[in-house]
Amino acid sequence: MTLDEARARDAADPLRPLRDRFVLPDGVIYLDGNSLGPLPRATLAANRDLVERQWGERLIRSWDEGWMGSPARIGGKIAPWIGADADEVIVTDSTSANLFKLIVAALRRDPARTVVISETGNFPTDLHIAEGAVACVPGGTLRAVPRDALADAIDDRTALVLLSHVHYKTSARFDMAAWTRRAHDAGALILWDLSHSVGAIPVDLNGAGADMAVGCGYKFLNGGPGAPAFLYVAERHQAQLANPISGWMGHARPFAFTDAYEAGAGMERWRAGTPPMLAMAALEAGLDAIADVPIEALATKSAALFDAFAAAGDAIGLKCIAPRDPAERGSHIAFRHPHACAIMAALVERGVIGDFRDPDILRFGLTPLYVGFEDVARAALALAEIVADHRGVAPPGPIA
Repeated sequence: MTLDEARARDAADPLRPLRDRFVLPDGVIYLDGNSLGPLPRATLAANRDLVERQWGERLIRSWDEGWMGSPARIGGKIAPWIGADADEVIVTDSTSANLFKLIVAALRRDPARTVVISETGNFPTDLHIAEGAVACVPGGTLRAVPRDALADAIDDRTALVLLSHVHYKTSARFDMAAWTRRAHDAGALILWDLSHSVGAIPVDLNGAGADMAVGCGYKFLNGGPGAPAFLYVAERHQAQLANPISGWMGHARPFAFTDAYEAGAGMERWRAGTPPMLAMAALEAGLDAIADVPIEALATKSAALFDAFAAAGDAIGLKCIAPRDPAERGSHIAFRHPHACAIMAALVERGVIGDFRDPDILRFGLTPLYVGFEDVARAALALAEIVADHRGVAPPGPIA
């Protein structure tokens, strides 16, 4: 794809105007929205209002004027992006904390089922949290196996199958409906981590019959660094599963100030501490900035950007480790190269921002909201020049 061809495709792109909704520095090609989404312009005004009016003028009255209901309200705005009903999603805490809550809740559901199954090479926090969570439940164990051994690992001892819908390195996507059925056939629950899916590709939790899910707000939802996470529990499970972090905001009557804990109704029980309103406001503004964007249109453009970048990688001689079929991947592309760390550092120096994943992976987010075809073409040209500089150089030793 030449630069002229790329510019022509951008000119014909119906999503091109969305780029103007974001603050993007001059001279930067940003291909790391799968780690941190850029700043939506609307967030500046939203957070100014929260600081100056809601906090500065209204003070504590703002809790009754909207703050207290923000976890459910913002959860309702995430629901359409993940194929859920508004009363099945709440925004609270971090992805890690929400994983812990749901893993422990699943293990406590049936004492005869004590095993959590996950994939080796899953995002580290998922496995780290699972390791800590199973230790909190007598008899609980974590069994992580390679992807090709997952199906056989799920049996009548399995309490929970914990999977990342889109793999953070390879971009490989699980068939959500098929794996949900596999877990259910064994009598187990399934918990999906949607951190690399939500806002990037179509997700249909209810259509797949999923039980639980978590996800972050700072990648494709553009909620800002460390944005609050969300938690989904299918309506059919809400009365039976209990939040092990029984904080006062999850109490049925938080302002009764009773000593004994009484779980709130529905998704309210999954709250724990006080909502961080500065961060909540930024996340809500990020969601509002893309509320009118069809996920199908994003997925179509993402696939086209991927194909253009993959073709460039093929021409350079890079090994693409992301699936070529768009139905089998997320919205980032990954290449393997023995000098990946040095190559990414050189790209960043040139203003092409992707990221490196140990030991040898170059990763580029292809977020259709603001990434264009010219961005991909220019990034590919820079990548080709830098890869040529490293050709014939001996690979580095093991990374410490």
